[in-house]
Amino acid sequence: MILPIVAYGDPVLKKLCKEIPKDYPNLKELIDNMYETMDGASGVGLAAPQIGLPIRMFIVDTSPFSEDEELSPEQQEELKGFKRTFINAKITNEEGDEWAFNEGCLSIPDIREDVFRKPIITIEYLDENFEKHIETFSGLIARVIQHEYDHIEGVLFTDKLSALKKRLIKGKLVNISKGKISIDYRMRFPNQKKKR
Repeated sequence: MILPIVAYGDPVLKKLCKEIPKDYPNLKELIDNMYETMDGASGVGLAAPQIGLPIRMFIVDTSPFSEDEELSPEQQEELKGFKRTFINAKITNEEGDEWAFNEGCLSIPDIREDVFRKPIITIEYLDENFEKHIETFSGLIARVIQHEYDHIEGVLFTDKLSALKKRLIKGKLVNISKGKISIDYRMRFPNQKKKR
């Protein structure tokens, strides 16, 4: 089932999310719905707060990036096969020189900005079967994980922009929160006036 994606301005996007237990109700169905929602919106990642749930879970599927012709065949292959569910994740290490990449977000449509992040991360997480993993990722995969991880920490990519950039996009952000945008996927807006 495709769920509405929560738009910028909703308080759930700024919450530090809570860990979830193994017996979390309807977990498999929730994960399936999140993948369906992400795919329906042509995303590469989706975090639980983006569907209104303040829990520490996000999903990543970088296969859409694998069609980028600027990448090497090895990079394309790596991105094509990367699809993971991250539960109760904790980034334990970030290293390397920060690099800029033009990021966007399903909760903040039509805004893309360069965000600086470290290129290599180590992350501990549970998969959908609650099996523990400790893995190191780099490049675009690390970037998508960091972006989604920020969501469960209550951080949006716009929080990482300079004061000047934030001022320049303020009007667009207000319009998003009021639902004054045109998008081709379901969204839930915090400040949209109810029709009588």
